[in-house]
Amino acid sequence: MHLTLVGGELVDGGIRRTGERVVLADGRIVAVGSDVPLCGLVVDATDLLILPGFLDLHTHGGGGFALHTTEPEEILAYARWVTRTGTTAFLVNVVGVPEDLPEPQLTAAALAITHPDGSGAEPLGIYLEGPFLNPARRGAHHASWLRPPDLSLAERLLAAGRGQLRVVTLAPELPGALDILDRFIAAGVLVAIGHTEATYEQTQIAFAHGARLLTHCFNAMPPLLHRAPGPLGALVEEESAFGELIADGHHVLPAVMRVLVRALGSGRTVVITDAQPGAGLPPGTTFSFAGCLARVDSDVARLADGTIAGSVLTMDQALRVLVESVGVPLEDAALMLTTTPARAIGVDQRKGRLAPGYDADLVLLDRELRVQATFCRGHLAFASTDWLARVGDHVHAALSGEGAAL
Repeated sequence: MHLTLVGGELVDGGIRRTGERVVLADGRIVAVGSDVPLCGLVVDATDLLILPGFLDLHTHGGGGFALHTTEPEEILAYARWVTRTGTTAFLVNVVGVPEDLPEPQLTAAALAITHPDGSGAEPLGIYLEGPFLNPARRGAHHASWLRPPDLSLAERLLAAGRGQLRVVTLAPELPGALDILDRFIAAGVLVAIGHTEATYEQTQIAFAHGARLLTHCFNAMPPLLHRAPGPLGALVEEESAFGELIADGHHVLPAVMRVLVRALGSGRTVVITDAQPGAGLPPGTTFSFAGCLARVDSDVARLADGTIAGSVLTMDQALRVLVESVGVPLEDAALMLTTTPARAIGVDQRKGRLAPGYDADLVLLDRELRVQATFCRGHLAFASTDWLARVGDHVHAALSGEGAAL
């Protein structure tokens, strides 16, 4: 079945376009343009913005669902829940476990990735945050989770990931870390620098070895100083590298977010949530972060001792923060949630654009940037009450019924 969206304003690739139609079929975008003929079911998207679906590369969960888990079904439940935030693809973030390696969690993640149920956002791979982190910058990562760099441990992690490891965060200044960095890169894993005390020079060396990402910029790393540029100074100069930004306005204040976006541009800034399972839950709710008790505290997540333990941010909220509080044009903000993260992890040939041949991953927003509908590979994965009123019951039934993937 074909679906044609008409009347919406497209925000894609850093520009806005009106008067164009988008046609979906067989889980792909098959045509985009002003002269595209109407095909199949036609849906009026007048007054709505049509964007590529959001890609969240660094998240620990949300809606009460944890991604650091031994249960593949919990990951798939998160994949269904997160579509209400406009997210259509994500990486499964795994952290550490006490006195061992998170091999059961890696195996569960690999199973969820290779055996998805197809009804929600797509898990694109595993993001392993640790265990080769600097204890001085461990943040909410418990000290018992950390390990000194050891090649035999790296081999165990690669094996447990069953070919699905996509990103690994490590601290390159630790003794032996560069050997592990080289091993991960040889295995096709993107290496991120984070939870680190690395100097500017040490970060430059890590980039020279092939690291290409800085984990949640400004957080869990030395600051940018005029005589000690640190990892951030090295990132700005390494034009092939990307920087993650937790865009909740709390982990990094809006003024500093503006500085980073201006320094890196929308083509190198990857907006992430770093969200915890408590995202989307009311303040005061408690949840487990890899066995550590945490709670939703207003706009962040905190451990019992008050340490910030990631965010309760969602990707649609991040878009609004960028536009409304940071002053980023919508076109650039959208790029940092779609095309740029797709480029960072090498899936930009099928994700992150509204173009023929790309996966039919779309999010429709109203003018207040609230999610109205989310399509994951042509499947209507989320619909707001306003969307239901717009399209009517018969159209919604046609889009969401069994076998209705477009």
